[in-house]
Parts: sequence; structure tokens; C-alpha cells
Amino acid sequence: MDHTESRDGTAGTDEPTDDTRATPDPTPGSGSAPEPAPEPDKKRRRPWVRRVRRTALVLALLLIVPLVAVETALRINYMGDPADGTYTRGRDAMWLGHAWVDGRKKDADVTALAGRLKDTGVRDLYVHTGPLEHDGTLPKSVYPRARWFIDAVHRELPGVRVQAFLGDVLANGGPEGLELSDAATRAEVVRSAGQVLDTGYEGVHLDLEPLHSGDEHYLDLLDDLRKLTRERDAQLSVAAHQIDPLPHLHSVAGFVADHPKWWSQEFFGQVARRVDQIAVMSYDTARLFESTYGGYVAQQTSLALEVTPPTTHLLMGLPFYYENNPSHWGHAETVAAAVRGARLGLSRTDADRELFGLAPYIDFAATETNWKEFEEGWVR
Repeated sequence: MDHTESRDGTAGTDEPTDDTRATPDPTPGSGSAPEPAPEPDKKRRRPWVRRVRRTALVLALLLIVPLVAVETALRINYMGDPADGTYTRGRDAMWLGHAWVDGRKKDADVTALAGRLKDTGVRDLYVHTGPLEHDGTLPKSVYPRARWFIDAVHRELPGVRVQAFLGDVLANGGPEGLELSDAATRAEVVRSAGQVLDTGYEGVHLDLEPLHSGDEHYLDLLDDLRKLTRERDAQLSVAAHQIDPLPHLHSVAGFVADHPKWWSQEFFGQVARRVDQIAVMSYDTARLFESTYGGYVAQQTSLALEVTPPTTHLLMGLPFYYENNPSHWGHAETVAAAVRGARLGLSRTDADRELFGLAPYIDFAATETNWKEFEEGWVR
């Protein structure tokens, strides 16, 4: 803050002096007024303070303006009405927890699950059967009741497939994990896939994270798995990262963080062409509002449809859980917003596509509100 203080000066005098020059009268019209004494240095605003303030303002604008622009675009993307007929095609899926195969669940639990799913379009169950060991192996001891569960589902829900949900953390996400660049490890993953198919599973659902966009070793693994599943007349499905909402955003995220949030649209298409089903993990988006989350899901749906071949079954994940943290705000990421967003994306991009569905994640955290919004918005 500037301060105004009095200044010392020499006053004029009316008395004559020996000098013929008189002290000028500092009055209007009498000529130039005497220059004021300079303000003390300590009272002047330091140049570096101004530079810091300007820099802070520029940085704030660089952060705030793009954020506001993105949020506005997503809000607009959520506007409008989905096309008629953009409801379940009877090709939906659901992720299930490990309790179904480790001995914690009983016949009565399967009966209750069947009652919940009977009038929906869920036709594939991804039941957590791992995790894989970091060397790609899978101990049979972690899924002792798998055969019981598969038989129980077939009895209670004829026509519903049960796939083994296998996952692990990848070494690029921390000091330990599964190393995709190791050919022996990839071979063990394929062997583990054959092992669960021998148990009676009708497919393998792979979820390896964090997976960097463009990972050629992952594509090689999918090629080997696809050969196996085709020989066994089984499904190969994967959980997929979200697609760049802005061009090359995955590169920026990879530079500033070890955990990549997005894949390029090109890489998503490369993965989609190698599998029977691809399920986008379209949650944990850090969106602050329900409208912008729904707009984001609409965008993701369109981006995925553009590069997923019509012979591959595309599924959009739904958040059947409630959390509040910087990556997931429960008041914003609602099932209702996700369903409407998926319908909008489907309407705008490929409204008649048959191989399309939604996939709730996950059964043990689901609430009655989740189920209600899913059934009212999607199941008709």
C-alpha cells in the first residue's frame, strides 16, 4: 500500500537579501514550481513485487481459462435428447468381486444375484479371479469355488456367460509389478488364461494397470491371448483406459505422472481390433458437476465408437459405488449421468449399433439408487 507523508521544504521570504535574486514565489503563474523531493526508496513499490504479481496472474489465467472452456464444452455436450431406441440391446456386462469364487458366497447369494439381473440386459459377468502374480502365474488356490459359481450362474441365469477377470499392477506404475516387456511373463499370462478356461470360464477379461498408450508388448499379449481364446471358442475382453479428451493429452499426463490416465484414440482402436469386448473405465474422471461428467461420458462414448470395429462389442463402464476424492466426486459421477451421457454419445455417433452395452462396476458397492438409475435410464 502507498503512503502519503509530509515533505520538508524551504519557505520563501519577503525580506530582501543582499543577493539581487529573490526567492521565487511558488504561486500559479509565477513560473515553474520547485520539484518535490523524491519519495524515500522504502516507500516505492519494488519492481520484483510487480513482476511476481503479473506472473501469478498469467499462471492463473493459463489454468483457469482452459478449465472453464473444457467444463463449458462438456456441459454443452450433455445437452439435447438421446435418440429413440438408444436403450439396452441385451448385451450389457457387470464386474463382480472376488467373494463369488473364494468361498464367501453361497447358493442363496447366487439366487439373489439372479433375481437382480434377470430383467436387465446383463449377459456377461466379469468375476474377479486373480490377481495374477507379478510373474504372470495364477495360483488355483485363489479361486477354489469358481466351478461352483459358474454352474450356479448357468442354472439360475441361462444364457449368461461367466468370464475370469484377471488383473495386476504393471511394473511401470511403481517399483513392483508385472513386466509386460518380459516374454516369459507374457507367456505365463497366456498359460494362466488357459488355466481358467479349463476350469469352465467362458472368457478371459484382462485388466492391467497403469497401461501406457502405445504399449506394443500389450498388443503382443493380446494377439497371443486371442489365438488361445479362439481355439477354445471363448471370449477375450479387456478393461480399457479412457481416450484423450484433448489431442495428445496422454503424452502430457505421462510426462507429469507415472500413472497414465488416457490412451490415444489410435491405440484404443488397435486394442479394440484385437478383442471381442472392450469396456471403457468411464469413471474416476475428476469432474466436479453431474452435467460435465455426463458430457464427458458422451464424449468418451463417441470417441470409442469411432474406432471400435462393428465386430467388437463396446461397453461403457458405470460407477456403481460412491466415493469423494480428487479423482471421483460422488455427487457428480452418478449412474444417471453416465447412462444419459452414453445414450447421447451413441445417438450422435452410431445409434443403430448392436454390439454396444453398459457395464456397472462393481456389485459389492452398488446401492439401490445405482440400480434404480440404471434400470430407469437404460433398461426398457
